[in-house]
Amino acid sequence: MRYIFILSLSVFVVLSLRAQEQDTITKTTDTTAIDTVRKKVALQDTLALSVDSLEAVQDTVKKETRKERRAREKAEKEREKYYYKDIKKDSARLEIEQISRTAWKRSLILPGWGQYTNKGLWWVKVPIIYGGLVTGYVVFDYWQWYYKKFLDELDYRISTNGDKMDPDLINWETQGLVQQKDYGRRNRDLTILITAGFWGLNVVEAYVDSMLKYRWNIGSDMTMRVRPTLMPNVKTTLAGSHALGGFGVAPGIKLTMNLN
Repeated sequence: MRYIFILSLSVFVVLSLRAQEQDTITKTTDTTAIDTVRKKVALQDTLALSVDSLEAVQDTVKKETRKERRAREKAEKEREKYYYKDIKKDSARLEIEQISRTAWKRSLILPGWGQYTNKGLWWVKVPIIYGGLVTGYVVFDYWQWYYKKFLDELDYRISTNGDKMDPDLINWETQGLVQQKDYGRRNRDLTILITAGFWGLNVVEAYVDSMLKYRWNIGSDMTMRVRPTLMPNVKTTLAGSHALGGFGVAPGIKLTMNLN
């Protein structure tokens, strides 16, 4: 009986331990599963919040009206006038920039006005500018007359079935009239482009002159010296001759400039 009791007790203890171990494993599994589910739910909530935040940002961007955008861009441009890379400009820098802007804008409105604003040799530049513009107008007027002359003759011949109007063009054939008309029109248009480019060059000159005069100081002590000199000659034929006493040199001019 004693042995049977001990054996029964041992079996009971083993079964109890196994049952306790299974309960622990089951609880651990359940806890792990619950934690996994909770993490998934939290991740989904986080993603939902991120999507909501992104939609809110997009809604905020979309809600900006055209008037508000223009006001914002205007404020940014206004700030750029007074700051350079987040560094506030001093009063001297602002004044210099204002002079440069004023010069080229005035030349754009009226040729020569920017040169007068910059002072210096404006009394030389202004006549050159207006001389170029007047020349452009005279050339344009000539080619416009040339173009209209052949065009009117062509129109008259077409409308009258071959009759001739201009005595200077009596010996001209229709094909020649067409070619000369196109030639005059092309030169007229080219004159307009050149004159417009000359006007733009006047604006560029006013801006560059103001930049060099007010933003960079190149100094007024620039000197230049020109004198004759002898330079080494790389040609062996001349070096071997006796024209210069057998020396491999050639006469030249030496230009020396000093910028202070």
